[in-house]
Amino acid sequence: MGLYFSHGSAHWTYRYFKDFRRKLAKEINLDLETMEGYSDNDSAISWDTVKDPIVYLLNHSDCDGDLSPQICKVVATRLRELVQKWEPSDLDKQQALLLADGMELAFKRKELFVFC
Repeated sequence: MGLYFSHGSAHWTYRYFKDFRRKLAKEINLDLETMEGYSDNDSAISWDTVKDPIVYLLNHSDCDGDLSPQICKVVATRLRELVQKWEPSDLDKQQALLLADGMELAFKRKELFVFC
């Protein structure tokens, strides 16, 4: 069991997807454990304070929902930028690039990118 997407071949287990998003958040100097939806305390930081397009991926349900084609385009571009420095052998980088490919496909087809 794990997380799959409507477009492309990227997939993670839920646990590893959470780890991937933590790692991705660090690239923009963000600690996910302090953010709404990740933090258990009342002082969680609002996502409205983060002005980076990768937020659409970080602040998204990991088991359902979708992204519009327009959002996919900006997220895919930003995702490629953020993982560029990661080692080629890094499995998260490999999956991130597959994820970006799937998002770009959804954009080209003008289809919703669905988390399933």
